[in-house]
Amino acid sequence: MAANQEATRSWWESSRPRYELFISAIVTQEASGGDLEAAKRRAAAIEGLPELDISEEVELLAARLFAGTALPDNAKTDALHIAVVTVHGINYLLTWNCKHIANAVIRTKIEGVCRAAGYEPPVICTPLELMEE
Repeated sequence: MAANQEATRSWWESSRPRYELFISAIVTQEASGGDLEAAKRRAAAIEGLPELDISEEVELLAARLFAGTALPDNAKTDALHIAVVTVHGINYLLTWNCKHIANAVIRTKIEGVCRAAGYEPPVICTPLELMEE
């Protein structure tokens, strides 16, 4: 986990300026959890980023993703993360959730569900995969 945190800090410093970042209310909520000092640093990092809305269209795609990818019951929020980015046409979904999102087996299913619903899925990757250096 420490290596992932360091990679994230490195990505934020070196690669982040090359991208236009967006968040959702889900990201804001998740960032506020855990250790209070760490939550404050996360909140400061995402402060001012444009927030993508969670529309009915997003909710419908999330339900399709949840049903069509065999995600476990505790992964409904993960389906929402994917749906928000997909519906809004965002190019990349950057995550360390390799269990339910940045997972090669599940990613193929995610892409299939998104395309079947008429959307082009985002590239789902970790910060390490999106570094250009």
